[in-house]
Amino acid sequence: MFENLQERLQKTFKSLRGQAVLTEENIQETLRELRLALLEADVNFKVVKQFIDQVQAKAVGQQVMSALSPGEQVIKIVRDELVEVLGKDTVRLKFASQPPTVVLMAGLQGSGKTTTSGKLAHWFKNGGHRPLLVSVDVYRPAAREQLKVVAQAIKAQIYQGEVAEANTATVERLAKEARREAVNSGCDVLIVDTAGRLHIDDQLMDEMQSLKRLLNPSEILFVADAMTGQDAVRSADEFHKKLSLTGVVLTKMDGDARGGAALSIRQVTGAPIKFIGVGEKYDALEPFHPDRIVSRILGMGDILSLIEKAEQSVDKKKAHRGPRALRRRVFARRFSRSVASGQENGLDSEPDGDAAQHRPICRTAKARRPD
Repeated sequence: MFENLQERLQKTFKSLRGQAVLTEENIQETLRELRLALLEADVNFKVVKQFIDQVQAKAVGQQVMSALSPGEQVIKIVRDELVEVLGKDTVRLKFASQPPTVVLMAGLQGSGKTTTSGKLAHWFKNGGHRPLLVSVDVYRPAAREQLKVVAQAIKAQIYQGEVAEANTATVERLAKEARREAVNSGCDVLIVDTAGRLHIDDQLMDEMQSLKRLLNPSEILFVADAMTGQDAVRSADEFHKKLSLTGVVLTKMDGDARGGAALSIRQVTGAPIKFIGVGEKYDALEPFHPDRIVSRILGMGDILSLIEKAEQSVDKKKAHRGPRALRRRVFARRFSRSVASGQENGLDSEPDGDAAQHRPICRTAKARRPD
């Protein structure tokens, strides 16, 4: 993933590296190439427009760091804006104050939801938690059997329950029983694998909303196939409007998808990407780190290292000036206190008492000193 985008961006930045001065003409040329590269990567056109506007606003009239050339400064701006698009920080999962923490998995059929549920359980186990898996997809017996196989492979607990009829009432009963089982067996995380559909319909959304009210989940994660591009973004947006998603899991990120879903989904839906699937094995689930993805997209480790050093040098200068100013303020404050204390003790007036007796003695001793 991102290989085509990476290649286009490298060609764009290559023409900037030799520029001593950035002009309006070469800035516009760079922005045009950036726009084409992002659109070809299947990034949402509204996201592209906003991204280009932000880069242009910052590239024109911004003070250039002394350690960077003008071309490198533009690369820094593009890097910062890409991190902004993907989300500045790695977003952590929320845990319930009273276990079990319920994670509701949502998504369309074929997105990899069941496998991702198993991967997430494996990730929780590695973190010292005790997850319990349950499938409430009563409409497809094969899906429930698949989750059972996954649970056995990762040695995680699973609640199966009995399915007499395939309806919403059975779904709600299984969810209640699974939560009770999690409490009784000491499992602190309950992962609920819900039913998928080939398309979004009212029955699916009503059932998901019913589960949300019943379980009050700490996390509602939408599993999206990165290979489907903007279709995944549109589906995530629909789910978010109905369920208020807390995060997105992008699967098949190790494939040859163009990367448009990853660069669009947070800006369009407002839901952060929390995990990415990078393989078929059960340990191939990674927390999403925006800065690492941007470094991968740009493919410019040398330039990015230079930019980081330049930023650190600026921070060091500020840090160096800070203690010096602080020392001056502390000295001035202590001096003021010392003067005030001296005035209160009468040190500016003529001494009296024992101090008055000692002064003539000192003068006498001085007078007797031989010439």
